[in-house]
Amino acid sequence: MHTVEILKHFIENNQLLAYFVIFLGIILEGEIVVISTGVLSSLGAVSFWWSFVFIILGGMVKTIGCYYLGMILYKKYNQHNFFKYLERRVLYFMPRFSKKPFWSIFISKFIMGVNYLVLIFSGYLKINFKTYIKAEVFSTFIWAPALLSLGFFFSQIAFSYSKEISRFSLIVFLFLVVFLLFDKLMASIYRIFQFLKSNGIDNNEKK
Repeated sequence: MHTVEILKHFIENNQLLAYFVIFLGIILEGEIVVISTGVLSSLGAVSFWWSFVFIILGGMVKTIGCYYLGMILYKKYNQHNFFKYLERRVLYFMPRFSKKPFWSIFISKFIMGVNYLVLIFSGYLKINFKTYIKAEVFSTFIWAPALLSLGFFFSQIAFSYSKEISRFSLIVFLFLVVFLLFDKLMASIYRIFQFLKSNGIDNNEKK
């Protein structure tokens, strides 16, 4: 029977690679990588604080890179259908993006699949860079520890049920599915709230 100790020792013997994967994973994805890092941290395979450092570094590379990517794409392909899709998608979740860029960028960090689009769209619209960075830094310093802690919690519960690697992984996976569904639910609720609020403001302005 293979236990989680095998996974722990494997990661411990390849820690530089593990931190590089965390760094790269944050640039390419985000939530699942951070939660998985929290799981590994709980097992003692990686350092919580070193993981946090690489998550922040990866997050900042992603933040700056997406902003300038948006600017570059606008200069070369501003008439492309992609930007029409991008605008519709961002405004679907953030209808008050132009009026409240700071809070739109900040909140997008906590909605899976939206943050990337918002970051690129910010560069596309040339949102004030200082406002943009502030929103991303503040949100990242809340988002990263919260998801690391969540992964730590998932791991502790899974470990209490089974130390066998396949069962442990299955329990963690089920927790991740629940988290993803909860995130989608909260995103939908937020979207409805913003839609109603935006319509209410528009109606008051017309009066």
